[in-house]
Amino acid sequence: MKRALRFGFAALALLALGLLALGPSVGAQPPASREGWTLVWSDEFDAPDGSRPDPEKWVYDLGGGGWGNEELQTYTDRAENAAIHGGHLVITARAERFTGGDGITREYTSARLKTLGRFAQAYGRFEARMQVPRGQGIWPAFWMLGADFATAGWPACGEIDIMEHIGKEPANVYGTIHGPGYAGADGPSSHVALSGPVADDFHVFAIEWEPEVIRWYVDDRLYATKTPADLPAGTRWVFDHDFFMLLNLAVGGRWPGYPDETTTFPQALKVDYVRVYKRSPEGRTSVRP
Repeated sequence: MKRALRFGFAALALLALGLLALGPSVGAQPPASREGWTLVWSDEFDAPDGSRPDPEKWVYDLGGGGWGNEELQTYTDRAENAAIHGGHLVITARAERFTGGDGITREYTSARLKTLGRFAQAYGRFEARMQVPRGQGIWPAFWMLGADFATAGWPACGEIDIMEHIGKEPANVYGTIHGPGYAGADGPSSHVALSGPVADDFHVFAIEWEPEVIRWYVDDRLYATKTPADLPAGTRWVFDHDFFMLLNLAVGGRWPGYPDETTTFPQALKVDYVRVYKRSPEGRTSVRP
């Protein structure tokens, strides 16, 4: 999610990587089991309506300041911005003047949740079933950072963007990696174009991450693969240690641009579940609890 301006060089990189069109998923219902995988962590968001995200699984990032991307929102820990409704985690971006604990006043609020200090894992299948919001300047993301973020810093810790979507490109989903020497606009990136707006339905966004390879999926359809061969010469692969997950909904920023007269609020990112798997011993089929 933290990135520099991606226009120009990023556009050329995407053309070089190639684009793939996918058809509609019609609800993207999750499978009851995954062949060869064992479920090790999940949040099904089945708490009563109005509940806050489970503090045993999630913590908050708070405040404004642009988050390295000239974003417009202040992240809060209020139920108005992140709560359980109808079996979903709903992260809501609102147009409202708000001063955060950092003393910065912004014109929008939203939420950013992470599993830092609660759960991290190296390798596996990381997936979330979500319905993204829509509109110019709206930027939802499901992503990961190296668990050594506090000591190594960004981008040395590594970043894996499982799903990014920007409202000005209604059909597109992006997957990207960032590391030392290939961060921001230089991060190896691919995107997939669905046959209609991503926001029209729920979709399952996932990566399968193994030593020296990461694969990206939408609704179980592979659309991108990254290996050390995709990195710029002289740089190193930093995706070989524990990473934690993040979910957030940003407003504005250099990449998506900013809300305009067509953008309506509130906008909500609805998350049906987040699940993490490890490869099953001897390829056994894993079952959903």
